[in-house]
Amino acid sequence: MKNKVVLVTGGSRGLGAAIARKFGQQGYFVIVNYIHSQHKAESVAAEIGNDHAMAIRADVRDRAEVEKMVTQAEERFGPIDIVVNNALVNFKFDPIAQASVEDLTWDQYNEQLEGAVKASLNVIQSVLPALKESSSGRVIQIGTNLFQNPVVAYHQYTTAKAALIGFTRNMAKELGQYGITVNMVSGGLLETTDASAVTTPEVFALVAGSSALQRVTQPEDVAEMVAFLASTRAKAVTGQNIVVDNGLTMN
Repeated sequence: MKNKVVLVTGGSRGLGAAIARKFGQQGYFVIVNYIHSQHKAESVAAEIGNDHAMAIRADVRDRAEVEKMVTQAEERFGPIDIVVNNALVNFKFDPIAQASVEDLTWDQYNEQLEGAVKASLNVIQSVLPALKESSSGRVIQIGTNLFQNPVVAYHQYTTAKAALIGFTRNMAKELGQYGITVNMVSGGLLETTDASAVTTPEVFALVAGSSALQRVTQPEDVAEMVAFLASTRAKAVTGQNIVVDNGLTMN
């Protein structure tokens, strides 16, 4: 049986890199997608082992670039079995710089909607033939717990991720007939990634103090759940949004 092939979008840094490493540790072939951070993506691939990983540039908002990436990946490792839509486009968790309602523009919303929903659609459509052929096709979306508990009003980011939940459940319904599961993993504020590097200590302290386990979520915490959903142990789980935030929010 061939090793499973996983594509991690935005896999060069932060949570994406933690997810890519987790899959690498478990023996998967890993495609580390990036848009700007070539050196970091190549470092993650090298850490996994260049016989089991490769870094490929593609802007996941661009369908043609995604299809080119998928072709490169499949030429190297074979058909893709698992997709992790993790890429984050042009957003920092900066409570000071976040635009207030008076200053928000639709372009800011649209940028995040394209980075979340359009990018996921591009990737799913491009790998769908392979997922249908796989004995265990998996799509895992990366969401956020902020739509339940907006500790900071990151308007455009949170709205796009909320839309991604609806997208995820519709995909789960339609693709289930092919044995493909589609789920979302929503982490809390992560300590520390590039996107949260400008988050103030006061916000981290507020999150830790408000969570049941009294700690801030780490990228590795989320990566563990992603790997679980990719495994055969989660074959009956689909259409779910699983929150990993140390009990800050509870469903």
